This record gives sequence, structure tokens and C-alpha cells, in this order.
Amino acid sequence: MAARDPFVRSIDDFQVRRAGIIVKKDNGSAADYARRLQDWLNRQSIETTLNELTPQLDLGIILGGDGTLLHVAETAARYEVPVIGINLGNLGFLTELTETETKPALRAIIGGAVTMELRSMLKARLLREGEPSDYRYALNDVVISKNAADRLLYLFTKADNDYITTYKADGLILSTPTGSTAYSLSAGGPLVHPGLKTILVTPICPFMLSSRPIILPADKTISSELQADDASAAADIIIDGQKGWEMKPGDILEVAQAEHPLHLIVSTEKDYFAILRNKLKWGSNA
Repeated sequence: MAARDPFVRSIDDFQVRRAGIIVKKDNGSAADYARRLQDWLNRQSIETTLNELTPQLDLGIILGGDGTLLHVAETAARYEVPVIGINLGNLGFLTELTETETKPALRAIIGGAVTMELRSMLKARLLREGEPSDYRYALNDVVISKNAADRLLYLFTKADNDYITTYKADGLILSTPTGSTAYSLSAGGPLVHPGLKTILVTPICPFMLSSRPIILPADKTISSELQADDASAAADIIIDGQKGWEMKPGDILEVAQAEHPLHLIVSTEKDYFAILRNKLKWGSNA
């Protein structure tokens, strides 16, 4: 008998009594559609909230794009609220349903049939003189990025207590498999199936061509220390596109897999490779 895949869960008795609708900020058409969707859900005897995720919700409906979903991923994962992404523009890797597909998909969910993927997340903290900051969480990636155009970063990097290398580069991307299709991909990183338990380490514009991306087991804690002779040197740490901290010489960024994954409801009509073909134009003459 094949082992049960813990990444994908097919649920036949999923129950939705309360749903939260999250709308892309400052998007009038998305707000209008959210109100119409609220009316429709209320007619299905489902209570709704707008732009609020709480532990009491059975479902989070994200209206916008992948960025909107990334913005709420930490809260949704912490509360274990399953989410479904509705993209009102171009299809995303995470928000894979169109507006016209929304109600049929929601009817299936309300009817109890759900396919859910458990997407790994990262937790990150900054250590300054041995004192750790609070954790921040990322679904896609944690990035160390230089903030001076003419200065390379020296990043002394380890996996647990094992020294990897000192990256001499414009920065470093630490990403989940979900994030392998984001910034890491544009920096030359590999595509990694989201069902794998890994952390990707991808240097940004490395000074040495031998500095290549590396895929590490998810149970490793990755630490990277900013080294510099100039005390004024600094770098920015970006968490899923949002600035987290400014990194100074001697500071250490510590990244590990988070305890709680994101429960992402996915379409049964679009598998992972279909989305890749669509987004990356595989087989296209364009």
C-alpha cells in the first residue's frame, strides 16, 4: 500500500459556516466583487467577514493576486484557516482561480469536497549582539539585499553548525519550494515542487560563478552573518516583499522551517505542472 501523502489532503466532509473575504488593498473592482460574493455566501447560509482573519473562520477567500495572499499567509497559517485564492487579474501561482471559476469552486467546497495542500513556510529572526528579534514568517522567501549600489555583501553562511561558504554577492535568497517560482527563479534558482520539504539558498549576482544555488533539508537552520570592515555597511532583510529589518555588520539572520504550514485549497482542474506551463509559457512560441 502506498504511503499517504502528507502534502495533499482530499477532504469529503469539509464544512463551511464562517468565511472571511480578504480584498486587495485600494482595488475598487475587487471591493465591489467582494460585496457581491458576500451577498451570495449569505444566501448559502454562510456568515462572512471582510478583511479580517480570525481563528473562528472555516475558510479564507483571497481576492486579488499572489501578493494579497502572501500578505495574509502568516495569519492564516498561525490560525490554521484554509485559504483559496481568486485572481481578478492574471492567474498567479497561488491565486489560481479566475472570477468566473469562483462560484463553482465555492459550491464544491460548501458541498464538502476539498483538495488542500500544506505549503511549508519559513520563520526568520535577526540576532544582534546575541539578542534575537521576534520571528517573522514567509510563504515565499526571506531575502538579504544590499542597500548600496557599489557594495557587495559578505555573508558568512551556515546550515546548523556546518559552514557552507561566505557568499560574496548582491544578496541571498532563502526560499520555500513555493517561493522557488518567485525571486529565486529570477536569480537562477531551480524550480522545486511544493510537496518537497526543503529550503533553497540562492545567491543574488554572486561575484564568483562557482557560487551556485543549493537545496537543503527543511530541518536545517540556516544562519547568515553580515561581515564588513566598514561599520556603516548595511543590508535590508525583506520578508515576502515587505521590509523586515536593517542588517548591520555582525548581525545574524536565522531562518528555519515554521511550525505551521499554510493550508491552501487548490483547484482539481489545474495541477502544478499546468500552472507552470501557463505562467512560464512552456511550449509556447512567444
